[in-house]
Amino acid sequence: MKKAAYIFSFVILGILVQFLIHALVEILYIGALLRDFPRYGLGLSWNAWVWIHHIGTVILFIAGAAAGFWQGKYWWRKIYD
Repeated sequence: MKKAAYIFSFVILGILVQFLIHALVEILYIGALLRDFPRYGLGLSWNAWVWIHHIGTVILFIAGAAAGFWQGKYWWRKIYD
């Protein structure tokens, strides 16, 4: 039970860290898009950027949870085994 709670806590931590990374990337890149869309838009429309946002959100969420799971298992072995 303790191991499951430990790994679950790391999964939550991984999700929280990915939210911070996601927010930082979005703040910086949306700011650049608003300043000079033709230069930073890469030839894509706002609709395409919305799709990129949705797909990136799912990928980052899964990556954050997976990284948290992996780190939880890694540090459990280092500390308790």
